[in-house]
Amino acid sequence: MTPLADHAPRFIARAMRGHGLRLRVGPFALHLRSDAPGLADAVRLLYAHHPAEIAPPWATVADVHAAVLRAGGLRRWWRPQVRFHLEGPSPFQPFPADHAMPLLEWGMNFGVSSRANRYLMLHAAAVAAPDDSALILPGRPGSGKSTLATALAFRGWRLLSDEFGLVRPESGMMHPFPRPTALKNEAIDALAACIPEAQMGPRYLKTRKGTVCHVQPPAASVAAMARPAWPRWLLAPQYEAGAPVQWQELDPMEAFLRLGGGAFNYELLGRTGFDAVARISDDLLGCWSLTYGDLNAAIAAINERFGVR
Repeated sequence: MTPLADHAPRFIARAMRGHGLRLRVGPFALHLRSDAPGLADAVRLLYAHHPAEIAPPWATVADVHAAVLRAGGLRRWWRPQVRFHLEGPSPFQPFPADHAMPLLEWGMNFGVSSRANRYLMLHAAAVAAPDDSALILPGRPGSGKSTLATALAFRGWRLLSDEFGLVRPESGMMHPFPRPTALKNEAIDALAACIPEAQMGPRYLKTRKGTVCHVQPPAASVAAMARPAWPRWLLAPQYEAGAPVQWQELDPMEAFLRLGGGAFNYELLGRTGFDAVARISDDLLGCWSLTYGDLNAAIAAINERFGVR
């Protein structure tokens, strides 16, 4: 498999309209098809560094088969729409055709979360230090965890995930899943100002989550996506406009509740999920909450505390 950006745009577009293409993203192979105008260009930009196949015979077995296809009938021409298909009927309502990329990303989140139960799936961003020690960043939507993790990935860390913290219960290790980060609303300009070298895709206005823009994961993070990391610290971020950087130590039980309570499949895994969360919580070397109002200041404080340059 070669990086997607090594393939000519016209061949990528042709593949997506026909038999599809396959991307390797962490431990998963994703098979994508689409006839939505412009989506092939967005995929090529945002997954530029990911290993890809654009023609059979396939060297990999796909874990998820996803398609974003134009709606038929009147909706093909009047207020055009697209639908997400996951190995059959669409699990979502249709989206406007010019929101095809957000639909694809949200749909693939659904596909992975419903099929990857060999992992404990934490609802958390995660980054790894150069020594493969992982920093887990749990948080509710709007807390700033994805923005902070993405910025750290350009400032000495590598991106494991902006939303899915994949943990193998039998080993306790985190496995990278570096996909494009979906930033929303004010976070888009905040990251662009802090990390001007970040490759950002189009801005999609008036989505169901406001304005959305995706950030290409750093090439170094994609290159290292087969290398797992050890969960060593937990940092629960909370963005508050104008707030100084403030650290507060958390009790280990608080870490357990934040990890288990937010995991996508904690209850489904039962005792296996409980044991995995307990193991992570017991092995953590530190657990804090972090309030911040300036992204640059937060990065500097984190790097100083953990000795990352």
